[in-house]
This record gives sequence, C-alpha cells and structure tokens, in this order.
Amino acid sequence: MKRSVIETIMGGLVLLVAATFVVFAYTASDVRRVGGYEISAKFNRVDGLAEGSDVRMSGIKIGSVIDQELDPETYLAVIHMGISDSIKLPLDTTAKIQSDGLLGGNYVALEPGAEVTMIEPGGEIRYTQDAVNLTDLIGRFIFSAGDQEKAE
Repeated sequence: MKRSVIETIMGGLVLLVAATFVVFAYTASDVRRVGGYEISAKFNRVDGLAEGSDVRMSGIKIGSVIDQELDPETYLAVIHMGISDSIKLPLDTTAKIQSDGLLGGNYVALEPGAEVTMIEPGGEIRYTQDAVNLTDLIGRFIFSAGDQEKAE
C-alpha cells in the first residue's frame, strides 16, 4: 500500500513538471496569434506555409497566418493574415514567402511600398512572390550538371 502512494505522488510530480515545460515552451516560442486586422494575399504556391506561420516586416513579427484556402475560380492559394493594429500597410506592399534557413519553416515577408493610401481591413495585397522550392532548384542543378557532362 505504501508503495502505491509513493508511485502516485511521483506520477503527479512528473505530470506537473511536464505541464510546466509545455507552458514554458508555449510562452517562449511566441506562437500566439497576433490580434489585429485581417488582410489576404494570393500566391501560385505556398509550399511549407502553415496556419500560425509568422508574418514579418524587416525581420520583426507583425502578424501571423490565420487561414489558407484555394480559390476555386483562379486556382490560386489565398492566405489570410492577421496584422497588428499598430502597423498600417501601404497599398503597394509586396508579400513573398521566404524560408527561415535550410531546415526552418516558411514565413510571409512583407515589404512596404511608397503609396500614401493604406490597405483597409479585409483588403488584399496585390503584389506577391511565391516560395522558392529548394528541392526543385537542387534537382535542376543536378540535371543541368549531367547535361553539361554529356555535351563535353
């Protein structure tokens, strides 16, 4: 009976420590959704981008990806983003999907334009650049090197 009580206490202690680590990881990783207004952008491909991915400007997180969907008429990927209320984006802002290093995830990088008019909440970023697919680039490099060897 005494052994059962000790095992129960140790199990509770292990669960408490695990819960503490989960809370710490959540607060330290900054994966919380940024509140604010919503905008959207259309891309040909959004490889590696997921809900909750960062939206950054000058390397600083100003928002997050809220939702992704496929436009059934144009077959473009539509990304919905939540942008902080303190950030106002010019109408000619560009959005591109960038990789956070070789093994990192993708994020949306915004570059503000010079337009005086700002994008309204619910508006759309018109100028976009798709994600670069590293697998395709490596494949092209390998096959182009093989073609050059055959030509010689």
